[in-house]
Amino acid sequence: MTTLTDIRSAYPALRQTINGHPLTYLDSAATALKPTPVIEAVTAYLRENGASVHRSVHTLAERATEAYEAARADVARFIGAAAPETVVFTRGATESLNLVAYGYARRHLAPGDEILLTPAEHHSNLVPWQQVALATGARLVYVELEPDGQLSLEAVRAALSERTRLVAVTQASNVLGTINPVAEIARLAHAVGAVVVVDGAQSVPHLPVDVTALDCDFLAFSGHKLGAPTGIGILYGKPERLEETEPLLFGGEMIQLVERERSTWADPPAKFEGGTPNVAGAIGLGAAVRFLEGIGMATVAAHDRELAEEAYRRLAAIDGVRVYGPPAPRTGLVAFNIEGVHPHDVAQVFDAEGIAIRAGHHCAQPLMRWLGVAATARASFGPYNGPDDLDALVRGILATKRYFSRGSR
Repeated sequence: MTTLTDIRSAYPALRQTINGHPLTYLDSAATALKPTPVIEAVTAYLRENGASVHRSVHTLAERATEAYEAARADVARFIGAAAPETVVFTRGATESLNLVAYGYARRHLAPGDEILLTPAEHHSNLVPWQQVALATGARLVYVELEPDGQLSLEAVRAALSERTRLVAVTQASNVLGTINPVAEIARLAHAVGAVVVVDGAQSVPHLPVDVTALDCDFLAFSGHKLGAPTGIGILYGKPERLEETEPLLFGGEMIQLVERERSTWADPPAKFEGGTPNVAGAIGLGAAVRFLEGIGMATVAAHDRELAEEAYRRLAAIDGVRVYGPPAPRTGLVAFNIEGVHPHDVAQVFDAEGIAIRAGHHCAQPLMRWLGVAATARASFGPYNGPDDLDALVRGILATKRYFSRGSR
């Protein structure tokens, strides 16, 4: 699958009209559209199987278990993990990061220890560390951003100390579009004995990600942002880190031995997957990974970067429009504001034109305060977007400016 037309044909949601206009979907950073192979994989499991995994020996259960574990292997290959056992299925990046916060950090941090963050973190990679600091007496330390929103290695190096025990950083910002040098950050962090937690929610769907090359200790992402169903996500962990992490959920499937007064845990990843898992979601995630591999993640990355950088150039040239983050390099999104118009109003005008964008603080309120705004509008791209979608984005901005210009007279 090499042409944009071929790729678009795999997404049935794009065949609809919204408010009398063909749908232009520019909200992939929130959740990506689902390609037909994902829909078919999930439907086939629900229609022909529906059994749970690991527990029964009948044919349907064995088929479900095989598909579930095959999806784990698909994800491990996709992110360059050394073994499927380092991949834990969760509900999404939020649960994955909370698992690290509660299961690892609360057990290993103490008063006086430091957690290194940036102001650009999504709330999912910020609020859990606030809770860890409150529970353990550790201290939050922020690496300040450059004026254009980028993160410099010099600032990271200066903020690290012998007290740094954990570094939590996004690989790609969901507002600024910046791509952080995670491998270099990990090298610096490991040199002072710190553990590195990477929020890959915005990078894994848009960039080739190799956790072995990054040398991160943990990495989290959500399946729905790369075309899988909602409610499925991944926590990758180095084997030794998973061994040092306690589970969040206690009950069936995650145990090794249960006695009246005590229990012991199964080996990872089962240790962290208590209860009946989201089998359909995992199967859908495996299908989404294989679909993206069929396009090629290098191709996806180049495509998204080209769209985002062209969007930045075109929007920055429009009078009264402010665009956030660096012109380049950037991943597949662009956040902006139109002078005198609230982002929610921008999104409503866009919707009237059949264009789906995001508006709000994007679960990044500290970053909004750093930018000096309450909210932004955001257009974000997937493999199904093309130059005509950039034309629609510009048309939507011009339509918004015209609408509110009339209303001000």
